[in-house]
Amino acid sequence: MTEVAGPESAPISELDLAAEFPQATREQWQELVAGVLRKSGRVPEDFAGAPESKLVTRTYDGIEIQPLYTAEDVPGETGFPGLPPFVRGSRPEGQISTGWDVRARFTGEDARAVNRAILADLEGGVTSIWLSVPPASIADALNEVYLDLAPVVLDAGASYEAAAEALFELFDEREIPASEATAVLGADPIGLAARTGSAVALEPAAALAARVAGKYPKVRTIVADGLPFHEAGGSDAQELGALVAAGVTYLRSLTDAGLDAEAAAGQLEFRIAATADQFSTIAKLRAARRLWARVAEVCGFSSPMRQHAVTSPSMLTRRDPWVNMLRTTVACFGAGVGGADAVTVLPFDAAIGRPDAFSARIARNTHAVLLEESKLAGVADPAGGSWYVEKLTDDLAHAAWAEFTAIEGAGGLVAELSSGALAGRLASTWEKRSKRIATRRDPLTGVSEFPNLAEKLVTREPLASTVEGGLPRHRYAEGFEALRDASDAYLASHGERPKIFLATLGPVAAHTARAGFAANLFQAGGIEAVNPGATDDLPGAFRASGAKIACICGTDDAYAAQAADVAAALGAEHVLLAGKGTFDGVDGTVFAGCDALEALTGLHAKLGVSR
Repeated sequence: MTEVAGPESAPISELDLAAEFPQATREQWQELVAGVLRKSGRVPEDFAGAPESKLVTRTYDGIEIQPLYTAEDVPGETGFPGLPPFVRGSRPEGQISTGWDVRARFTGEDARAVNRAILADLEGGVTSIWLSVPPASIADALNEVYLDLAPVVLDAGASYEAAAEALFELFDEREIPASEATAVLGADPIGLAARTGSAVALEPAAALAARVAGKYPKVRTIVADGLPFHEAGGSDAQELGALVAAGVTYLRSLTDAGLDAEAAAGQLEFRIAATADQFSTIAKLRAARRLWARVAEVCGFSSPMRQHAVTSPSMLTRRDPWVNMLRTTVACFGAGVGGADAVTVLPFDAAIGRPDAFSARIARNTHAVLLEESKLAGVADPAGGSWYVEKLTDDLAHAAWAEFTAIEGAGGLVAELSSGALAGRLASTWEKRSKRIATRRDPLTGVSEFPNLAEKLVTREPLASTVEGGLPRHRYAEGFEALRDASDAYLASHGERPKIFLATLGPVAAHTARAGFAANLFQAGGIEAVNPGATDDLPGAFRASGAKIACICGTDDAYAAQAADVAAALGAEHVLLAGKGTFDGVDGTVFAGCDALEALTGLHAKLGVSR
């Protein structure tokens, strides 16, 4: 770089953006943090530890998320895009030239309806088709689809062999040369076993892959799917550990069928969940490529992990489903930044039933906004060099490798599924996750936080479940949504919702914070909160409300002076208090961090909503 002179200094050879500012130190930052925490009461005046330790959070894998990262936290060299360990991407140019593969999912028994949906999505920007229809319907579903331009990813469950044959016949009919045919056949006996509890039959999939590898160089046969472990409530490391274990199991089976390691690796595609935690998603995709690169190093092949990211089905809600548009946008962003080769954005109404044309359009336009308007693919590895992302990637890679080696040490993924050991670990994580959801430490906007009791429910044609048995499939909102469903049933039979009276103490300014908190919490369970505002006749207002249960809302000083008297005067069957404290006549409390799901379930029982 040509040397330039600073304003009042000797020539410099590089631009230092902070040259005119005093150098800040970590100690100065710590003192500022300590001052804020002391004022908020988070740490006492004589606290001797590192103040930022009070701001550390932990993931379900036990990874500590620090409030500040510096260059000292970066674990070391992460390589270059397109080169092992592929942390920075599987292609040298990243996604600059083509972006990621915009892959939409299509399912159903009506092949003509599926075909109409496929053609509309292809016209709107979708670049590949994830197809789940009966094998006999494949030709009709793909009518007028140019298979040389829009690759097909099959998802036929146990019928993958028949589905593959149907697709091969279609290639022949359309005179697509075997050397140019591009597809993923979707054979996944391990994922099928995880979903259904069926026995794992690896040999037929391996035999199909051996035949495909010799004739169709651009066709992959097998999918190693992490979604069953994610949807069972697993952590990121558990999902990645099981994913890599599945990949290794398939490698062994394929090499036993006569393929060399390089050809066997080329038969695999990996499916990973992308969530609304954008940084975890970015780190998960980067860590997954690093893990597979280590497997490649040991097994003697060089091809990187081919990744298909799918926005998490577990994070989708049925209540206030419009918020799902935001969740899937963030997840798609994380998947794109993380370097996924293909990304599927599930429509915002996917948890309700069959998506309609509007939701499909929004899903594909999510890609378009990120790729075309935001130019997200214009930079190779956009997160590369971020001290936080690099450290999180490294920590997650180590945690996932520990999970993978534990699975291998127990005899492999098939043995872990058969014994129930993996299911037990996933259930343990789900229990922890459920607790955080119930206490709203993991909030669900529109469901556990800021619910709208007056929302008009979105209705869709129901989709029949195609899997039974195996690992459970959870959605994070399921507990709160069950309460909302019970409230709707109560409304239908009684003409009104279950209600609770807010006994507000003092003027509006004094009680509004806790009254708002209480109303938000109760509405998350479908319970209408009756707020009389500032009134001198709380007993009269309570009787007029028709409620049986009351919740006292006010300041701590007001509670000390009035809570017991108000509780006695109301004549309610059950009295709660918004906040903490023990007072005569008060039967329970609700407060930030309480088990909201447990409290609401108990109220449903007392109100006769559920028994």
